[in-house]
Amino acid sequence: MARHDLRQAPDMFLEALRHFTALLRSEAELAKNELKENAARAGTGLACFAIAALVALAGLHVLAAALVAWIASAGLSAGWAALIVGGGLIAIALGLLLFGKSRLSSEALLPSRTISNVKKDAASIKEAANARY
Repeated sequence: MARHDLRQAPDMFLEALRHFTALLRSEAELAKNELKENAARAGTGLACFAIAALVALAGLHVLAAALVAWIASAGLSAGWAALIVGGGLIAIALGLLLFGKSRLSSEALLPSRTISNVKKDAASIKEAANARY
C-alpha cells in the first residue's frame, strides 16, 4: 500500500474541491441547456394545441354547415360531402392534439442526459476514491 505524505493533504483537498466545483458547473450548464431544449419542445406542443383548437373550430363550423345543408336539402349529396370534410378536419385536430400532448409528457421534458451524466460522474468519483485508498 502506498504511503501518502500528510503535508500534501491540503493541496489534494483543494484540487479535489476545484475538480468538484468544475464538475458541478458543467453539470449545471448541461442541465440549463437541456431544459432550454425541453422548453422549446413544450412550446411546439402548445402551438400544436392551439392549431388543433383552430382546426377543431373550423371542423365544427363545417359540421354545422353540413347539418344545415342536410336539413335544408332534400338530397343528401351536399350534406354528406360536408360531413365527410368536417369529419376529416376533426380527425386532423385529434391527431395534432395527440402529437401536442406527447410533446408535453413528463418523460419528454425530463433532463435525461443530465441525469445520465450525473450518474456517470458519481460512478467515476466512487471508482477514483476506491482506487486511491
